[in-house]
Amino acid sequence: MTDISAESAAQSAKPTIFFDGVSSRRRQVTLTLADALEIVEAGVTPVRWAYDDIRRADSPAGVLRLASTSAPPLARLEIRDVALAADVTARCPRLDEHQTSRRGVAKIVGWSMAAAVSIVCVVLFGVPLAADRLAPLVPKPIERRIGDASEVQVKTIFGRNACSDSAGKAAFTKLVNRLRDAAGLDDDNMTAGVLPSAIPNAFALPGGKVYVLNALIDKAENPDELAGILAHELGHLKHHDNMRGLIYNGGTSFLIGLLFGDVTGSSAVIFASRSVVEASYSREAETAADTFAIDIMHALGRSPKPAAELMFRITGKEGGGLTSILASHPLTEDRLARMTKEDRPASGPPLLTDTEWQALKGICGSGKV
Repeated sequence: MTDISAESAAQSAKPTIFFDGVSSRRRQVTLTLADALEIVEAGVTPVRWAYDDIRRADSPAGVLRLASTSAPPLARLEIRDVALAADVTARCPRLDEHQTSRRGVAKIVGWSMAAAVSIVCVVLFGVPLAADRLAPLVPKPIERRIGDASEVQVKTIFGRNACSDSAGKAAFTKLVNRLRDAAGLDDDNMTAGVLPSAIPNAFALPGGKVYVLNALIDKAENPDELAGILAHELGHLKHHDNMRGLIYNGGTSFLIGLLFGDVTGSSAVIFASRSVVEASYSREAETAADTFAIDIMHALGRSPKPAAELMFRITGKEGGGLTSILASHPLTEDRLARMTKEDRPASGPPLLTDTEWQALKGICGSGKV
């Protein structure tokens, strides 16, 4: 016991730096190693740190920096003498208790992997599930706002206004209205138009907007071919596939925007660009839209087969590597076979007269894109 006291007295003469955690003043102190660590400064009551409370703090090389769980959070003791540092650490049984052990590292890695798996599950299952549930529930005014923003982007892409020949517009409106009535779409705000483009395609936007690119009309040989494709796009509107795609592609950013009402910015731009440039829906959505188109054409007493023949004529066998946007709406032999199987003799009147069809073919005027 006498030996320990003598050793402690010798060590107490070695200066050490102390920050009390209350002021920023750097204090020169000495240490006494008794039943507790005493931090001694001339003219000031010694500070006592129980050895069980002392923990190692981050420090540069050559410095032992200590903290105490019973002291102010910012209190620090800095020991630069190697022998004194060794003597102090030998008396502190819980010095590194707060440090990450191998078990702690394994726990961190485990939780990190669990978090990563959770993120993957949200992306693969959570967002699609949210899209399926939320798409039909989006209020009509919000959907129209998104559609308006998407329409601006569409017209920016093509750089022109919709085709406006009066006779052609009248014929197109008649065709769309007949399809809409047969489909049971009673949305008074639904709009449809033709845009001049050398790319044969048709697409639907949120808010009941349907556009046909003029090259598709140029390639169509009769009203039934065009009507079947329009009916397919109406199917996407009826099933809210455009909103579902927007929620899915926009992910959490769109969901948050939907929550706070900010849905006409970047999310609409993302959807518009993907809708027009890629025009892609899931296989299930495409199949459902095909079924919808078949039902509409049958309700009108017309066959769905001509539309399938038009799309197959454009894309070629298995898409054929063509640059048409419809190549991302692939019409395989199986899909053509399905439409052929649903072929029936016409039992209803023609959708347009020959005169109306010719007017529709010239809706964008005599100039070619």
